[in-house]
Amino acid sequence: MKHYVLSINPGSTSTKVAIYENELEIHKTTIDHSSEELKKYDKTIEQCSMRRDAILAFLEEAGFEVKDLSAVVGRGGMLPPVKSGAYRVNESMIDRLTNRPVVEHASNLGAIIAYEIANPLGINAYIYDSVAVDELTSIARISGMKEIERKSFSHALNMRAMAIKTAKKIEKSYYDCNFIVAHLGGGISISVHNKGKMVDIVSDDEGPFSPERAGRVPCRELINLCYSGKYDKKTMSKMLRGKGGLISYLDTNSAIHVQKMIDEGNEEAKLVYEAMAYQVAKGIGELATVVDGKVDRVIITGGIAYSKLISGWIKSRVEFIGPVEIVPGENELEALALGGLRVLNGEETAYEYDLG
Repeated sequence: MKHYVLSINPGSTSTKVAIYENELEIHKTTIDHSSEELKKYDKTIEQCSMRRDAILAFLEEAGFEVKDLSAVVGRGGMLPPVKSGAYRVNESMIDRLTNRPVVEHASNLGAIIAYEIANPLGINAYIYDSVAVDELTSIARISGMKEIERKSFSHALNMRAMAIKTAKKIEKSYYDCNFIVAHLGGGISISVHNKGKMVDIVSDDEGPFSPERAGRVPCRELINLCYSGKYDKKTMSKMLRGKGGLISYLDTNSAIHVQKMIDEGNEEAKLVYEAMAYQVAKGIGELATVVDGKVDRVIITGGIAYSKLISGWIKSRVEFIGPVEIVPGENELEALALGGLRVLNGEETAYEYDLG
């Protein structure tokens, strides 16, 4: 039976979209959102209509009839901890992501946009391998402050897809391997996969800074800044997520632009860019201890992994841990589509979200 699945992956500065006819990708695009365009919105959730309309315009331009869709699958957002696999998007999930997201994040838009496209067509919207997939061990949840428990938020979808792809490449089962996967995008997160479970992570607020996120910053200095009287909570939150990282230092969230600055001899840009690679390498080293240094592969993925400069810097620092696989870009659109297809074909059953 022929199924058409639309997969949607909202990122911090772009929305990636693809249409699959069963397992075959037939249309794909990346809709870029400039800093100027995004500045119009105080909250990420307010970007839904703009991004949805851009997707529908793409479908129309591609000559694809939305009525032919069998399902729409969006990237899962910042929900309370969920299982791996598929969840049907329902009103409870929409309410949570709209009004009470665990963290404001571009991935929260995936389920909402998918639902807004699917619902008028009378078909289901799903999320698959949400950002909130949580397989942390008990010891990994201890933060050092009793009032705060570590939680699992990461680029789980792409990380799992790249780990499974790498296992296939080395002719092993994902469930027999130990991998450390670093996703380098608008946000950066790192995970360690122990025999098929993502048992620990370095999230984007406790590890490397990224194009627009500050990452792990000195706590005492952060507290002093928060209580300095210079900034309100909203401004401080934006300094950590949205105006941190490369934007804070170099006034751009574009890794391509930073690379150009370096090529033109900008030493500050080189120092900051290399510092980002340095912090990624530190995070990889940190997670290697979780599996006693027994690592089958270190995997570097995400859009920024296309940069031979930053991938090379990271590789040179971590290849003593294990062989390094550089798998640039993302497999997230395919992972979303194939997950939705398995549900449509009855190979998997979607969970019903009811966590409130």
